[in-house]
Amino acid sequence: MNDLLQVIRDCYRTESVLFTRHALDEMKHEEYGRIFESEVSECIENGRIIKEYPDDTPYPSYLIFGRTESNRPIHLVCAYSSEDDKVVIVTVYEPDPTLWIDFTRRIR
Repeated sequence: MNDLLQVIRDCYRTESVLFTRHALDEMKHEEYGRIFESEVSECIENGRIIKEYPDDTPYPSYLIFGRTESNRPIHLVCAYSSEDDKVVIVTVYEPDPTLWIDFTRRIR
């Protein structure tokens, strides 16, 4: 999984990334305050994959948890297309602390 995270980071650094309309809308209208692209970058650079969704289509996707330089928790779901060597950012949000343990495990 660490190798995949490095691939995602490399794609982001080389701007081989596509934000879905949904991700951009979620970033703009986040209930805890707008999420900026710089915060997405910080999340990817400092984050880790906490969940895999291997059955997602058209590509498997991954939930990444990271913190910004200001310590803001961020979740992002992305998919990697090996054919295009591109990362697709599916959604980005600040996780609700009442629904997560340490922002990495969902409260059941």
